Amino acid sequence: MKVSFLRWRHLWLVAAPLGLALCMWQASLIAREQALSSLQEEAENELRLSAANLNGYLLRYDYLPQMLATREGVQRFLTSPKSQDPMPLNLLLDRFRFTSGVSDVYLLDRHGDTIAASNWHRPNTFIGQNYAFRSYYSDAIAGGQGRFYGLGLQSQERGYYFSAPVWLDDTSPDARPDGVLVVKVLLKDVEESWAEQESTLFVTDNDNIIFLASQPELRMKALLPLSDEQRQTLHETRRYGQEPLPPSSIQMQAVHDNHSQVVTFQEGPLSDEHYLNLTREIPEFDWQMHILKPMRPVVSAQWMAALMVGGLYGIVALAGGIGWQRLRLRRERETFAERERQTLARVRDELEMSVERRTRDLVASNQRLSDEIDERRRAEANLRQTQDELIQAAKLAVLGQLAAGINHELNQPLAAIRAYSENARRFIALSRVEQADANLEQIIELTHRMADISAQLRQFSRKSSDHSETISVQACIDYALRLFHTRLRDDLVHVEQRWPDETLWVKGDLVRLEQVLVNLISNALQAMKQTTTPQLTLSAQANNQEVVICVTDNGPGIPAHLLEQVFEPFFTTKAPGSGLGLGLSISSRIMDDLGGRLQATNLSTGGACFTITLPLAASPRATQEIQSDA
Repeated sequence: MKVSFLRWRHLWLVAAPLGLALCMWQASLIAREQALSSLQEEAENELRLSAANLNGYLLRYDYLPQMLATREGVQRFLTSPKSQDPMPLNLLLDRFRFTSGVSDVYLLDRHGDTIAASNWHRPNTFIGQNYAFRSYYSDAIAGGQGRFYGLGLQSQERGYYFSAPVWLDDTSPDARPDGVLVVKVLLKDVEESWAEQESTLFVTDNDNIIFLASQPELRMKALLPLSDEQRQTLHETRRYGQEPLPPSSIQMQAVHDNHSQVVTFQEGPLSDEHYLNLTREIPEFDWQMHILKPMRPVVSAQWMAALMVGGLYGIVALAGGIGWQRLRLRRERETFAERERQTLARVRDELEMSVERRTRDLVASNQRLSDEIDERRRAEANLRQTQDELIQAAKLAVLGQLAAGINHELNQPLAAIRAYSENARRFIALSRVEQADANLEQIIELTHRMADISAQLRQFSRKSSDHSETISVQACIDYALRLFHTRLRDDLVHVEQRWPDETLWVKGDLVRLEQVLVNLISNALQAMKQTTTPQLTLSAQANNQEVVICVTDNGPGIPAHLLEQVFEPFFTTKAPGSGLGLGLSISSRIMDDLGGRLQATNLSTGGACFTITLPLAASPRATQEIQSDA
């Protein structure tokens, strides 16, 4: 029996390590495939998002050369460039460059010579350079839209070029463009956003040249080694200047599937590990986008799986050894069966006593648990009652805020009614009936507006689109000023009005907008109480698709630490009794309901500026003409 035991022990010592190695190897292979699939899915998502961002970043400038080509200043200068001063056009192109955020904007004549450029003042200006060899010139001078990417000959910066033909006469059947308008977009911003990612991203063209890359060491390199003929052909196109275009030293180590490979680099900063490489086509620019995901997560997953399986294998082996040992012990126990039966009987008796004791403890625990459940239910009932009371208190607080807001908003019209009433009495005493009737008519109008204000203040707490109409901004400001005519005259306030000759229109509620303007003008006059030469400036202008209205005073301004609190309810810097602190809060909520915004700033010259921004609307006459045409 001893010989048999030794034989089984030797067999176990040989089989156990072999089984451990086989299990760890298989687990490592399975974990590698799963980790690779997960890494590939993550890489595909990143690659798809990065390709979409690159595509959107470039295509948003596609319209710019076509728009600039139709500018009257560009076409007028192109009619006789030698007899005109190019500086106004250079400045115009520079302003468009700054506004649109592109690198350069320049104009070529029909021979490909640069006659105006946004970089006219730089040492490497494009003016005087001939770009007839560039494809963006040949495509545009043929009447189409041009696109090109490559190194700039003057700046040596990589960029993407958009071009459009400039027509002076496009009515003739055989007409040709008289010039080409070119916009250059730098690609550094895209690469900087890529550099923030853990993955490595780069873009290649049809010649496998790495044109864009998050790693600077990969830029202007050939993905695969170039032949002398290919290198000569690329140098002749002058797309990449005289760059040597060395190989990137990438090498494929394994193919994961049809869409991904495992690659390494022989040299450079990426040569210290393996990468999963995925490629995605960008058909809009005839490019290919690549992503390199480090294989560290895959290696870590392999080691983790191998160690876990090894640990599990050890546990199973340990359990097997313990079972075999227990079998031996059971055989030894059979020799002492009688003694064990006695021991078991004694243990059984002790166990019954222990069960009885534990049963009593369990009953007591159940009783305590039942008491705790009842207490919890009573606490939850009290909590629900408290929540209901808090909700009711919040409702009462809102009603109090609205009541205080109505009182504040009606004070100004009431003051105006009082002034008009006193004037009417004076005119009646002087037998000036027409002037008295005009004042009474103003009082009637103010009472109607007070009724509108009261009705609308009840709806401040929710979004409302009722009473939407097209409003004249100038007429609205004039009405607000009319309420303060006497006060402006008595306080010797100089009023300056700045707005264009044409009427500015916005969409919204006339009464609400007038109410906001009245609040802002009132606050401005209050702020200039201690100013020796008070000046109130009201301005309005159209900015893109918005109308910006500014109410500016030359008072002491708003303390910087209070700028963020001025729109909070009941916040005021006035003396007690001078205001409730609700005007700016209500005005801000009105602008939110109208789809606009209200902002406060301090001027560097002193004073405060409140800015109202609303969406620009078409004039009622233009709207009626469009409807009649339809």
